[in-house]
Amino acid sequence: MVWEHPLYLYGLVLIPLLLVGAWLRTRALTKNAEQFFDQEQKERLQLGFAPSRERIKHVFFLLAMTFLIVALAGPKIGTEVREVKQRGVDMLIALDVSASMNAEDVRPSRLEKAKFEINRLIERLDGDRVGLIVFTGEAFLQSPMTLDYSALRLFLEIVSTDQMPSSATDFASALEVAEQAFSALDSEEQENPSASTAARVLLIISDGEDHEQEYKDALKSLTDSQVSIYTLGIGTTAGTTIPLYEEGTGALVGYKRDRQGQVVTTALQREALQEIASQGGGSYYQIDRGNSGIDAFLARVDELEQGEFSSQEYADFKDQYQWLAGLGLLLFLLAWMIPGFSKKQFSFSG
Repeated sequence: MVWEHPLYLYGLVLIPLLLVGAWLRTRALTKNAEQFFDQEQKERLQLGFAPSRERIKHVFFLLAMTFLIVALAGPKIGTEVREVKQRGVDMLIALDVSASMNAEDVRPSRLEKAKFEINRLIERLDGDRVGLIVFTGEAFLQSPMTLDYSALRLFLEIVSTDQMPSSATDFASALEVAEQAFSALDSEEQENPSASTAARVLLIISDGEDHEQEYKDALKSLTDSQVSIYTLGIGTTAGTTIPLYEEGTGALVGYKRDRQGQVVTTALQREALQEIASQGGGSYYQIDRGNSGIDAFLARVDELEQGEFSSQEYADFKDQYQWLAGLGLLLFLLAWMIPGFSKKQFSFSG
């Protein structure tokens, strides 16, 4: 047996306290009666009174309280099989990890702010399959489509700008890996046709600095596969420098420079992101100082068609509180209905 709310069991302490209180009250009344009335007067005053019925009322009342307190504690006995269906959309998040994402125009940095917002997104998901792509000039499927949000958070935690060989940004690489990931779902949908109704969504999070500009073919291929593409720009248009930190200590050692030795500045480039979202049938959102586009994106996702990804059965302890609560209420009702006096007519002689 397990208990849903075991703290309520401490209420059982009231039962012996009530018993002691009732005994003390009866004892006091008996002493008072013996002090002020003789035996004949007591019999006349108690004419029709049924002590046995009164005791039964008290027993029923205390039993009722006991059952109700135990019911409040939520006893669970035995097991029952429950079925849980998970419904949602197929979502891929493509996160830019180029060097410019270390810029700190959005605190603590563009990349850390993006990871924070993705974690917020994960917290609000319910039944959606989600995967993670990291990309610069190349792209890598960091986490395949999964319903295990804890595992997804672990994959997200280790994302950094040092894990990819190229520091430039190429949207085409992210789009191509996304297409491969969505294509891998087709074989699964043959076994589970209900999953094929799920909308497919790609969310690209980047500062928009695409140095290749060769993404239109990959974009068309994705949209032809019925994938809706949303973009989330992160950063400010004012521009800022890209800090460099010493590995291990985290101490600031300088700022990124170009081949001529000039300090590089980076700013949010919205145009490419807006174009991708427009052609991809989605919307463009933006995160700069103090605001978030994740909430608006989630509102759009909630409107998309959902599919059934899994139907799982699991054993759980079965609630039994309803029987105890019903018995307790029945005993309360019986205690209230039992009369303390018999129907014997009262009569007093002079």
